[in-house]
This record gives sequence, structure tokens and C-alpha cells, in this order.
Amino acid sequence: MGKSSRVKARSVAAQSGEAAAGEVGPRQPCPCGSGRRYKSCHGSPSGPPAAFNPRPFAGMPGECDLIALREFVPAATAPLTLKDHPHRSVVLCTLLPGAAPAMVRENGAIWLGLQVQHAYGDPSRDLAAVLTAALAAEPGEMVGLTQAPEDGPNLQDLLTGDLDVSVHDGFDYWFADVDPDETTAAVLEQANTAASPTVRLTGVEAAYWTALGEREFLRWVRPENEDALLDALARLHAAGEDRLVEDSRLIGMFRAHGVLVPVWDLPPGTGADALLGPVAAFEQKLAKTLAEGRPLDTEERSVRSGLASRQLTIR
Repeated sequence: MGKSSRVKARSVAAQSGEAAAGEVGPRQPCPCGSGRRYKSCHGSPSGPPAAFNPRPFAGMPGECDLIALREFVPAATAPLTLKDHPHRSVVLCTLLPGAAPAMVRENGAIWLGLQVQHAYGDPSRDLAAVLTAALAAEPGEMVGLTQAPEDGPNLQDLLTGDLDVSVHDGFDYWFADVDPDETTAAVLEQANTAASPTVRLTGVEAAYWTALGEREFLRWVRPENEDALLDALARLHAAGEDRLVEDSRLIGMFRAHGVLVPVWDLPPGTGADALLGPVAAFEQKLAKTLAEGRPLDTEERSVRSGLASRQLTIR
């Protein structure tokens, strides 16, 4: 190809948002895993958002459960123990009224919300900033962020101990110690109606059965390296060993906070209890497959490509 042809090819690629060979196109996902287009991340003249953390909860006990609670579990709580304030009552909540980042109860207990409306690039740092502000707030106050916090600790830097998750049928826990008035009771009823039935499976980490209308799914947040997990899932799928129960299907996966969340479509009427044994058995197969480390064959590479194409990044 002559010089003028190469220049023309690059120009056409740039105008169409595609990339020349070996390059990343401006409209393609940024290779850093942020979920943004390349032109809005590492391809931006100003560079990526300074606060972006590709795996913000790394090293935290219960990392996978926390990601599940932040992204797709409707109603759940988990008590937290602070390193410097071990006797202060702090409860991590999937959602608070009005999507508040935090609230200090009349008894001084702090409720810290995961599903919030602000997003400043590092949710772990943001949670730590909100929690620090709540420690200094008065009972009855709501605490939040109106701008990106300054550099500071991440949430896992402030905590000690494991994450003990309790999944609830709805949001009645909002008013466990008070009687809601007519207005708040209506808000509670609306929130409860919108909450999809969800069950955390016992015996494995961060596996959640849920029913969305008449359909049932298993969402399982996995801690492994993304590439290694994709390879293992491709091997199991190619071998026909990725079914949990009869007629179940691995239909794709989310990418959230640096980890993958495989999703299985389940036949109607499966329920959570029927998954306990199969999920535990699958985890053993997955661990064995992850340990193989051999290169993928042609069929497995094709399967891997198909699984990767069905990923959905949660930003």
C-alpha cells in the first residue's frame, strides 16, 4: 500500500470511529476497562478521569458480595466494623430512602448507602469520604457528596472483619425503629413493589438467585482475573459442562468494578434451593479448570469470543 493509501485509510477509520490495525478506535471501549469509549478515557486530550479505579474494592473481605449489593441486589444490609471506631454502629445498605449516600439515625447509628446517584470514578474512596463525614454528623442528619472528594482512604482501609450479608424481601428495614407516616408508608410500599425477589445462596460466595417477572436467573460475582475466568468458562461451555440444572444456560456476564459476573438463565420454577448443590459442584469444576492453564483450542477460542461479545459493562 502506498503512502497516500495508508493516509486515506487512517482518515476513513478516524471518521468512522474504527481503528487501523493495532490501534484502538475512538468509539471502541477503552482497554483500561473503565467502560468508557476510548475517546472519553485514555484517548481524551486531557487523559482519563483522575479518580478512576479499575478495581476499587480489591483486597476487601467480601469484595464480591459488596459489588453484588451495589449493582443488582435490591434490598440487603451488612453490619460494618470500623478499625478506629469499633463500637460505633455502622450498617451498609443497598439503598436508602431517596438514594441518600448516608444517614445518621437518632440513636447515632450510621447507615451507609451503596446505590447512590453520584459517581466520581472511585466508589470505594467515595464511600470512605461519606462514612468519614457521617462520623462527624449529628443524629438525624443526611450526609452526601456534592463534588468529588479529595484524595483519601478507600472504604477497605477503614474496615476490619468480614462482610455478613442479610438479604431482605423489601425495604421495611428503613423503618425498623420508627413508625412511618402516611407519605413515607406510600414510598415504602412503592419501593417494596419494585424490589425483585432475591436470595443469596449459601455455601458459595456472592451467588444470587433472582426472579424478574416470570424469568429466573443466577448472578454470580467471581473474584478471579477476568481473562483467566473467561478461558475457564469457555472450556467448560465447549465441553457442555457449564449447565447448573437441566435447561439452564450461561447467557453472558456483566463486568463490574474489575470483576466478571456470569449470568445463567434458569427454567421457570427452579427456585434458589435447587441451585445449592449444582452451584457448589460447578465451583469445584471451575477451580479445577482454572488450574489447568493450557492454551485454548480452536473451538474454545471461538466460544471465548462469543462469551466476551455478550459482556455488559456496568459503569
